[in-house]
Amino acid sequence: MTNTRSPNSDASSTAATAVVGLQWGDEGKGKLVDRLAGEHDAVVRYNGGANAGHSVVVGGDRFSLHLMPSGILYPGKLAVIGNGVVVDPHQLLDEIATLQGRGVDTSGLVISDRAHVVAPFHKAEDVLREQMLRGESAEPLNSGGSVREIGTTRRGIGPAYADKARRSTAVRIGDLLRPDVLREKLRLACRIKNAMFEQLSSSPERFDADALADELLAVGERLGPSITDTVYLLHDLMGEGKRVLFEGANATLLDVDHGTFPFVTSSSTTALGIGSGSGVPASRLGTTIGVFKAYCTRVGAGPMPTELHDELGERIRERGREFGTTTGRPRRCGWLDLVALRYAAMLSGADEMAMTMLDVMSGFDEIRVCTSYRFDGRSVDRFPPDSHDLSRVEPEYETLEGFEAEIDGVRTWDELPGPARAYVEYIERSVGVPVTSVGVGPDRAQTIERRVAAR
Repeated sequence: MTNTRSPNSDASSTAATAVVGLQWGDEGKGKLVDRLAGEHDAVVRYNGGANAGHSVVVGGDRFSLHLMPSGILYPGKLAVIGNGVVVDPHQLLDEIATLQGRGVDTSGLVISDRAHVVAPFHKAEDVLREQMLRGESAEPLNSGGSVREIGTTRRGIGPAYADKARRSTAVRIGDLLRPDVLREKLRLACRIKNAMFEQLSSSPERFDADALADELLAVGERLGPSITDTVYLLHDLMGEGKRVLFEGANATLLDVDHGTFPFVTSSSTTALGIGSGSGVPASRLGTTIGVFKAYCTRVGAGPMPTELHDELGERIRERGREFGTTTGRPRRCGWLDLVALRYAAMLSGADEMAMTMLDVMSGFDEIRVCTSYRFDGRSVDRFPPDSHDLSRVEPEYETLEGFEAEIDGVRTWDELPGPARAYVEYIERSVGVPVTSVGVGPDRAQTIERRVAAR
């Protein structure tokens, strides 16, 4: 088949928009994607799996999404799960059923036939590995050491990506529509996994390839109408002048290459991952929007320089409702880290930033901001993503004036208290990227558009 469109035509040069997290996740990307979805024709997830949790509040109703792109809440929009995502098909069917039960139209869902499947043995392997790492390490939870449980969500994401790299034991979504191929792949995968579990566990779980194949083929029948080649789909849409919005899962500081290794996720979480995770090259991106909280949070193990272990950290956690969407785990909380934020904005080439959760800062007499680190006896302003090095830094702070007023009802920039505006302006000067929207609550409407950006 020959594509007769000129690559230099106006239609085929249509740019896309990307939304990425600039911290350790949970920044509120889902809310921003939900707001922007109305301006786009398709919303695309390009990485991660059911370990991601996006909360979107519409009219006071909260929706928790894990695999489903946040744009599904807009009728008539395509919600695309790209080839870079690892898909737990049972989790996806559960999400579809839940959304449909709440009156959400899910007919716009499209799933890449090249996305990889998270099978039950991946989740079993994830749990076993974490248990073994926990048992073999005496190091404290948040150390930068290399032998320690990672703090995964135990959803099988890492093992699924590992099998993708190993290839021989990998199953792709398209295989759910090919019974003979699926059965052959699962027989090999189960033989290898069962042998591994027998060596690593005193009470190993065993998986029957034929039973698992029957189970996944039944799932494939239900998902079949949504499975397609999303790479050509996206290029065709953009060639027709349609607008595409890319939604990153997890966040920059959890990127497998550029995050706080080894305490990271298993995929490319920055805008750099869009090309490999969707098949759309970086040259097609127009605007990249980085999302960050007015403070820092982190779930699981790994260093976090500004973490607060006192009543201030607990106060942020309670005001911000900082409990994981996916796991329910309490998030670790601390002051905003500008060293990390500058690094993250640089990696994705952020054109603008969206701040969320500014309302959580209400009531603080003063707000501290980490502007540099003390490392090996000197002050540094570069972020060391290696966890061993990052665990050794000491944050250096500047103190800004706080504000008392509750701001969750504020809808314009000028209505914000002066110190709140000064805080936002200080951040954008420090990072060198404009803050174009400010969130003052979880609802779709609780957003201050500071100025209209070209998207």
